[in-house]
Amino acid sequence: MTPNGTLPVAERATSFVAGRVDWVDYAKGICIVMVVMMHSVLGVEAAAGQTGFMHWLVMFAKPFRMPDFFLISGLFLAVVIDRDWRTYLDRKVVHFAYFYVLWVTIQFGFKAPSFAAGTGWAHVGYLYLESFIEPFGTLWFIYLLPIFFVVTKLTRSAPPPAIFAAAALLEMAHVATGWTVIDEFCARFVYFYAGYWLASYVFAVSDRARAQPALALTGLALWALINGGLVIAGYSDLPLVSLALGFAGAGAIIVMGTLLARMRWLNFLRFCGEHSIVIYLAFFLPMAATRALMLRSGLLDVGTISLIVTAAGVVGALAIWRLALALHANFLFDRPGAFWIAPKKAGPVLQAAE
Repeated sequence: MTPNGTLPVAERATSFVAGRVDWVDYAKGICIVMVVMMHSVLGVEAAAGQTGFMHWLVMFAKPFRMPDFFLISGLFLAVVIDRDWRTYLDRKVVHFAYFYVLWVTIQFGFKAPSFAAGTGWAHVGYLYLESFIEPFGTLWFIYLLPIFFVVTKLTRSAPPPAIFAAAALLEMAHVATGWTVIDEFCARFVYFYAGYWLASYVFAVSDRARAQPALALTGLALWALINGGLVIAGYSDLPLVSLALGFAGAGAIIVMGTLLARMRWLNFLRFCGEHSIVIYLAFFLPMAATRALMLRSGLLDVGTISLIVTAAGVVGALAIWRLALALHANFLFDRPGAFWIAPKKAGPVLQAAE
């Protein structure tokens, strides 16, 4: 055990904190594409009043779509959690707060006219202020992450099994207060904490998959059958079942990322993982524009439109990022020095996990 009670992280995980691990970027790429797919598909279906073939992919991914993202987000935390509070808050709170405030303002800039048309400009101002206590739209993930980081550091002296058990009970309770922060904290913290506490096991799963790809593929096939069967049967949301499927799905994404990294296939997914924050922040605009355009055309079925809108959300977000760099509007995706409260760190480079 480490001094803060966590299981020791593999040595290469520590050495890669200043770099990147290829399979982690692949896994993050899968996660962010699934997130864009969910918002795209459900948005198209709500606007069209019908479902398409992409609906089943979204339902299949529901048990693990966010658990795997949160688990990966906590993966390297054990290496940095004992840093001084100033540096820790800069990296884990101010960083995300900057992007949340900036992009919630940008989203309101696009959506304010439609809000005002229905409820008036005074209510738009109220909604904007409310977004600082009730996360707005797609941005709830980066609102919640700083809370997870702070809670984990504050409780680092407590026995990890006790924290994990309490978090698991909160997930199984399926808390539904109507407040996003409370409900999502209860539903997701267990996965984030598991990534932090059990990082060495996560790396062990990746090592095993890399060493025995045939066994890994067999495991993925079995997982897909069980996950899909429980979703179709309507049992995936049951207490304990949802927790098990969340962890099983997170493990499956780790294995997929490892196998893709091993074969060096689908490098676009790795690129998406490296720039997952870019996609997460900007996909709403190309997604919404493409959805409106495709639905107006009436030329394609709902499933095909959903697929196109998903692709447009991912590619469009990356295009916005490249355009921002070309126009020297780096502040949209790179926190300016004025908003750092600790010395800025050097940018990482991709490294392969051995």
